[in-house]
Amino acid sequence: MTRILLAEDDDSMREYLVRALERSGYAVVAVDRGTAALPLLENEVFDLLLTDIVMPEMDGIELAQRAAVINPRMRVMFITGFAAVALKGLQTPPNARVLSKPFHLRDLVMEVDRMFEMGSATGL
Repeated sequence: MTRILLAEDDDSMREYLVRALERSGYAVVAVDRGTAALPLLENEVFDLLLTDIVMPEMDGIELAQRAAVINPRMRVMFITGFAAVALKGLQTPPNARVLSKPFHLRDLVMEVDRMFEMGSATGL
């Protein structure tokens, strides 16, 4: 089963995302900040880091950079209320996806599904 680590500081958004992803067959571990995600990344294996960009203590960009050192094969998807243009020039992991808020839960699930369909097709 595909394992997702979700870092999202908005309680209601986090609950909705967990529910939608679990209903679609994903195993989800959710935290409310990047600093809470780091120990999990160091001790468990996840297939996807799904992270908000703006969070207290550690933003999603820094979290993704640290996660790439811990598990370079893990995929990354950012969810953000800021335009994707804001990510240009920042050091995000290669092939990271960005989903801009607001989005429908089905769009999120479709994007996650696509990430893993492509991975299985390429042998990743």
